[in-house]
Amino acid sequence: MKKRFMILALAGVMAVSTFTGCSKMDENEVVATVEGDEISAGLANFYARMNQAQYETWYAGYMGDNMWASEAEEGKTYEESVKDQIMEDLQNMYLLEDHMKDYEIEISEEEEAAVKEAAAAFDEANGLEEKGKVSGSADNVERLLRLFTIRQKVGDAIRATADTEVSDEEAAQKAMKYVVFSYNKTDEEGSSTPLTDEEKEDLKKEAEAFAKEAKNAGDFAAYAAEKGYEAKDATFDAEETMAIPMELAGAADQLEEGGVTDVVETDNGLYVAKVTSLLDREATDAEKQNIVSQRQQEKYDEAIEDWRKDAKIFVAEKVWKKIDFNELSVTMYVDDSDPYADEVKTDDRVEEDEEENDTEKEDEKEPAAEESEAEE
Repeated sequence: MKKRFMILALAGVMAVSTFTGCSKMDENEVVATVEGDEISAGLANFYARMNQAQYETWYAGYMGDNMWASEAEEGKTYEESVKDQIMEDLQNMYLLEDHMKDYEIEISEEEEAAVKEAAAAFDEANGLEEKGKVSGSADNVERLLRLFTIRQKVGDAIRATADTEVSDEEAAQKAMKYVVFSYNKTDEEGSSTPLTDEEKEDLKKEAEAFAKEAKNAGDFAAYAAEKGYEAKDATFDAEETMAIPMELAGAADQLEEGGVTDVVETDNGLYVAKVTSLLDREATDAEKQNIVSQRQQEKYDEAIEDWRKDAKIFVAEKVWKKIDFNELSVTMYVDDSDPYADEVKTDDRVEEDEEENDTEKEDEKEPAAEESEAEE
């Protein structure tokens, strides 16, 4: 989502507000060097403001006006935490650029044309004052887009070196049907309240009786429905911690196909499950893709980590400190009528959308989506 937003933001309309005491910054100052390559304050400011726009557009509503000064972790504000990541991202993109030749990577004519087209769209969409405050010059916009392109291409080349062979045994996902006996009760109005200790004891007896009978019932789901419960489906392995509680996955993992667990107690309630398959084909194939993706990401992370260990990297902290999220607010215009909209719109398109029907809206969006794919 972050990557998509960054690309779309470059063609969007910014809202920039300056607060008192804004630090003066020379865009030609050097904010950092990576293996002798200089990162200008202007480029760093533009990349930082694009990230700031993402956070302020999507998260400020529930994090509050004091978002950047709030504590993200012990001893570090949210601004400091985000800026640390931004600076590391910039350094990593420069390292990826330095290693382009290792993977025989070049920027094609088509990619260069897409960069210039996106930079021109950003230039046209935003006023001189807004562009000045975020260092949105054509040079900075084009430079950042080239770095994005390099990061994608070199990153893909690194990830392509990962082993993509995964056995069924390594990725095996089992399947179960389970019933949950919740420690919370819901009234007619939808309000939820926790059970008392006495009610929990009664519930446990109920769950134990269900488990005992379920072991002899042929169809677990039908039996559950007969008793007024809903049998849910889940796929799992011994380390499952997302869809179902780890305690339930661990208990079910000890059983053969057709086996029914005893009552499994967790913090939120009681569970009874029946193992329906020792190798769910669809879930196993999906897990293979997850394993491959993890291997690919590990390859990428290892490459970056190795390069960073050997690289000479310097940050001019006094210059970097001048880029202050508390002194300048940056947001992007988004369509308020759709809180889940993932596209940034220009002012002209906002007026057009008010007059067009849903079909025309989709037609209007298609060119922007194609641009985004080309830029990436």
